[in-house]
Amino acid sequence: MAKFDRFRKSSNPFLSEEKLANAAREETLDGSMITRLDGNVMTVSGAINKTLILTGLMLITALYAYANPSPLFVWGGAIGGLVVVLVMSFKQKLSPTLAPIYALLEGLFVGSVTSVYAAAFAGIAFQAIGLTIAILLMMLFLYKARIIKVTQKLRSGIMMATGAIMLMYVLSWVMSMFGISIPYLHQGGMIGIGISLVIIGVASLNLLLDFDNFERGAEMRAPKYIEWYCATGLLVTLVWLYLEILRLLSILSSD
Repeated sequence: MAKFDRFRKSSNPFLSEEKLANAAREETLDGSMITRLDGNVMTVSGAINKTLILTGLMLITALYAYANPSPLFVWGGAIGGLVVVLVMSFKQKLSPTLAPIYALLEGLFVGSVTSVYAAAFAGIAFQAIGLTIAILLMMLFLYKARIIKVTQKLRSGIMMATGAIMLMYVLSWVMSMFGISIPYLHQGGMIGIGISLVIIGVASLNLLLDFDNFERGAEMRAPKYIEWYCATGLLVTLVWLYLEILRLLSILSSD
């Protein structure tokens, strides 16, 4: 029971530890006297493989959308991807089907957005991709070397920071419909650059939670389909990080 309590304390908006713990619990029979066969449980390597598959699928549609940008791809990919993620968060058992669909839709969105930035700023796409990969590897090293330990206090801090950023995005979107913009949000100047750096920092810290959930899910012997669920969570974070880096580079290129 102590393991389940610890596993529920997640601060990742998508990869809720409570959801993963519930998935692990509901698939255990007769009060844990009968457990899953090894081939039916989540493993770290399995989750990594699923992440690579989803990334590959996203790259396929991203390359197509990059070469053929369209507002339909932007809005269809963004809204469709959001709907799929929301459904998956409530129906984790559908993850093996929904995760690839999310990756394909997200690729359309990311590819079209990248095309717009690339048309305005030469070389910005390669820079953003390179920085995203570099941050991913750096955070993985910090996590595996236990230089940064994912404690409950850290989870709570990342949760509050991520929630505040998401609220700011929603307010910005609502206010934009009335012709009002939040000052300095993704704008030039030292303050705007500082805000973008903070957001990138928070997105990078979310990677630690994704890595930690990979290990916790395997430790809890969560069902196999949770590998797709966890892989999607990591992909969500990577896309967010990439887009924020893309925005920051465009600000720096404009100054």
